[in-house]
Amino acid sequence: MKVGFVGLGIMGQPMARNLIKAGYELVVTTHKQAVIDEFVALGAEGAKNAAEIAQQCEVIVTMLPNSPNVRSVCLGAGGVIEGAKEGTVVIDMSSIDPVESKAIGAELAKKGIELLDCPVSGGEPKAIDGTLSVMCGGRKETWEKYKDLIGAMASSVVYVGPLGSGNVAKLANQMIVAANIGAVAEAFTFAKKAGADPELVYQAIRGGLAGSTVMDAKVPMMLEGNYEPGFRINLHIKDMTNVLNAAHAINMPVPIAAQMMEIMQELMCHDEGMCDHDSMVKYYERMTGVSIVKK
Repeated sequence: MKVGFVGLGIMGQPMARNLIKAGYELVVTTHKQAVIDEFVALGAEGAKNAAEIAQQCEVIVTMLPNSPNVRSVCLGAGGVIEGAKEGTVVIDMSSIDPVESKAIGAELAKKGIELLDCPVSGGEPKAIDGTLSVMCGGRKETWEKYKDLIGAMASSVVYVGPLGSGNVAKLANQMIVAANIGAVAEAFTFAKKAGADPELVYQAIRGGLAGSTVMDAKVPMMLEGNYEPGFRINLHIKDMTNVLNAAHAINMPVPIAAQMMEIMQELMCHDEGMCDHDSMVKYYERMTGVSIVKK
């Protein structure tokens, strides 16, 4: 099967490599020619834009920064809609506003093109080892047809519901992750300021009800002062912006999500947008004058 892939960034590159490893024939494009050339060296074909890809491929994977990028690649000049045949399927694995997923899908449907929204969770490390979690929205029959393709990049591929549902699930995920990191940062800063050893507190509570995947992933990084990005603050802000927009569109208050957004905005004021989201602990460091980093 010849598969199109648009968007070879920090997540898209390892995802596309895993498709090649799984034996799929890829046609790729991105905004950096040097990256396209790297994939050509791996056996992929390069293309100048999404329209050129759509002329060759029945299915196109997109992995892009945000809603405007997906709209442009699907519907803009040189976009999928200009080159696709009726029956083409776009699997958008970007994390975008579910309202926009539905709108883009409706425009593509006028030309007989189908959209699945299949955002991912797991960050760069899981993109590299092919163990992403994918939440899928769209027609279930189409999801079933391409489930194995998606599975070449993931260890969990779950159908959630109609178009837009995948991004609803992803935004719910991002709300929970942000709240977890914020709570962990606050709790361990409290532990340090109260005179306890944060590392020993972590060992004491991680096996109980407070334990979580987020705690096990992020507390060791916080204790080491390691803010190298697996998932950057500026990307989490993008997701939280979509959370607030989608929630307000249905008149739902999301006060915890809003507070996490404000903490992340404080980090942006200190030029920390490129740091991992575990750097939310820095907000508490500045507020309390206490650091949990091991000396």
